Amino acid sequence: MAHIGIDVSKNKLDLCWLRERGKVKTKVFTNHPKHYPALMDWLTRQTGEQAQDLRVYLEATSIYHEPLTEWLHEVGVQVHVVNPAQVHHYSKALGSAGKTDKKDSQLLARYGIDRQPPRWQPEPEPVRRLRRLASRLETVQQDIQREQNRLEKARFNRDTETASSIDLVLLALQGEAKRLREEIKDHIDGHGDLKRDQSLLESIPGIGEVTSVHLMVLLRGKPFRSARQAAAFVGLVPSEWTSGSSVRGRPSLSKKGSSAIRRRLYMAAVVASRHNPVVGAFYTRLRQAGKPPMSALGAAMRKLVHIAFGVLNRQTPFQTQPIGG
Repeated sequence: MAHIGIDVSKNKLDLCWLRERGKVKTKVFTNHPKHYPALMDWLTRQTGEQAQDLRVYLEATSIYHEPLTEWLHEVGVQVHVVNPAQVHHYSKALGSAGKTDKKDSQLLARYGIDRQPPRWQPEPEPVRRLRRLASRLETVQQDIQREQNRLEKARFNRDTETASSIDLVLLALQGEAKRLREEIKDHIDGHGDLKRDQSLLESIPGIGEVTSVHLMVLLRGKPFRSARQAAAFVGLVPSEWTSGSSVRGRPSLSKKGSSAIRRRLYMAAVVASRHNPVVGAFYTRLRQAGKPPMSALGAAMRKLVHIAFGVLNRQTPFQTQPIGG
């Protein structure tokens, strides 16, 4: 088995094959699909291994790693997409000094050998398209909010010319947001599994149409083995800060992963704490035990992820008894 680290940037790929006794072999390729076959040819010639015997480790680098990751997976390579923060901490633990793309590729190979991260699996195509549509809608909605803020300032200053320009931009953005919402609905309606999953999620009081889409992307896009693993991925697992008798920090959410899904879950938890019998009772119990409101809401967010995971895992609508822990 050959272990290769690839440092990915927008324009280039730095490869490092970590050979026996600490020896390395490096190569740089342009980050473009037309160069991927040459990259693969170099790997098989240098290592003497077939595609299925290559283990490639790379970081999740915005979107720039995605085309290579998918291509390598399709040709049979064992691909491992690792968390950049974990690699950074690993580098500090080794006492590494300095940073270059060449060093980073070697570090990724060493990290892969030492930590043995799970093999990357692609999202199902319907989920992948849903993620892209939902992400685009989120971006357009953020642009709408920014323009509305600008419009408020322009009207306050009685700047009619600027206000008129903003109105035109808002009209276009709102039209695009409407089109994207319709496309998301048509996409879900066109896939029975997604439509059934959305119906199951919306059976949970507190989870509406928008939050259900984001939860489908989360829970169907990753091979989570448990509800706790899904909650940890979103950053909803408590993180303690204590040491000896002098350090007694208040536990807080780890806040790893997507902040966008946490924002959606926060609003869902506010509604669920009032209208969902399971989450409401859980929230009330925590408040009566002396937990601050925000701490109790964080726990309610985590509870919602557990319930959503259980509902999808069992393909059973929400029940008043706790589902999924």
